Amino acid sequence: MKLTVPTLLTLLRIVLIPVLVAVFYLPYKWTNFAAAFIFAFASVTDWLDGWIARRYNQHSAFGAFLDPVADKLMVATALLLIVQKHPTPWMALWAAVIIGREIAVSALREWMAEIGQRAKVKVAAIGKLKTVVQMVALTVLLYSAPDRLGSAITLLFKIGDWMLAVAALLTLWSGFAYLRAAWPSLREDAKTS
Repeated sequence: MKLTVPTLLTLLRIVLIPVLVAVFYLPYKWTNFAAAFIFAFASVTDWLDGWIARRYNQHSAFGAFLDPVADKLMVATALLLIVQKHPTPWMALWAAVIIGREIAVSALREWMAEIGQRAKVKVAAIGKLKTVVQMVALTVLLYSAPDRLGSAITLLFKIGDWMLAVAALLTLWSGFAYLRAAWPSLREDAKTS
């Protein structure tokens, strides 16, 4: 297996996950900025590895498998950290929606690939928009965790909270779009069973 630059960037994202967790829990004032920076950097490498792979034709089966895994692990970790620091019912709900959708869509894509219909559930524009909103929201929330900026919840945190709600709604919308695209195949399989 040849390690391409995009695959190395994806592996870097996975290595950054324990770094993000460790930095998030350090007892220093600058750790909110550092955690947000690590997450933002990882988000940029997600975009960059795809761009490099397309631009320089550095696709690999291992990279195609690992890239969505790295993304989902990083997002789930950031969500867990944020919910732990701000344990409200709404924040937990948004996190559950986002993580649940990721698991469901991954299972759907795996099943569609198994029956040779993977192309029907390829990434759509709404999924890309969801990713951008989600990454910005998580970066803002990591930076503005309320206990790090004083007892009052800052305006920045409220913005991040609302953006995460929008990301969760876009998550549901895009998940529904994937399910709708796969539905004929799901119904066909049910008829043959």
